[in-house]
Amino acid sequence: MSALIEVRKLSRTYRLGEITVHALKGVSLDIRQGEFVAIMGPSGSGKSTFLNLLGCLDVADTGSYRLNGETVTGLQAEALAGIRNRHMGFVFQSFNLLPRSSAQENVELPLVYARVPAAERRRRAREKLALVGLAERAQHRPAQLSGGQQQRVAIARALVNEPPLILADEPTGALDTRTSQELMDLFSRLNGAGITIVLVTHEPDIAAYARRILVFRDGELVEDRPLPARPTDPETQP
Repeated sequence: MSALIEVRKLSRTYRLGEITVHALKGVSLDIRQGEFVAIMGPSGSGKSTFLNLLGCLDVADTGSYRLNGETVTGLQAEALAGIRNRHMGFVFQSFNLLPRSSAQENVELPLVYARVPAAERRRRAREKLALVGLAERAQHRPAQLSGGQQQRVAIARALVNEPPLILADEPTGALDTRTSQELMDLFSRLNGAGITIVLVTHEPDIAAYARRILVFRDGELVEDRPLPARPTDPETQP
């Protein structure tokens, strides 16, 4: 498999008043197409900064970043927005759904920004809601859905542009154990279908769903190790 993500000596520094915070210090790594990667580390370790840089939500001070063969480093905001829309789907802990819009309307939102015609938006949104098991809840508003169902809507929204990469920041942080397991089973199925997943988590049992773990500490990548296939991974099924 070829590298989907290539970063070399990526660094990011923030200034908080008179204090300089070295959030990321010269990180280099590749992530191949189809990988499932978990990012771990204590608070302030740099893991969320790294995810934000991968997601083109922030820009590095130094270093280089290539995504799917395209150089990201040095691009302006409009170009970065285009890369996000074409190549990435985002899932966050807080769901980030529009409260007065239905599940289907929330899933359609990225297609509105991409100027996809209304009929095609509806078709693709219904398709993704069915994929995450919410076909019958398409017209429900977020307040009418459980936390797990809201996160499934968020995943459907992340998938609606058919991105090769899903970036997830603590996606199970607001969910109970059973719902978290159901959600991670869904991520595993999506990964089995070929989608690359990079997920930040504090929880070892959530990280165990991945096939590779990156551990950050004090802005540095201190551990990069593979994980064995889980018995429930798609390729291990008879």
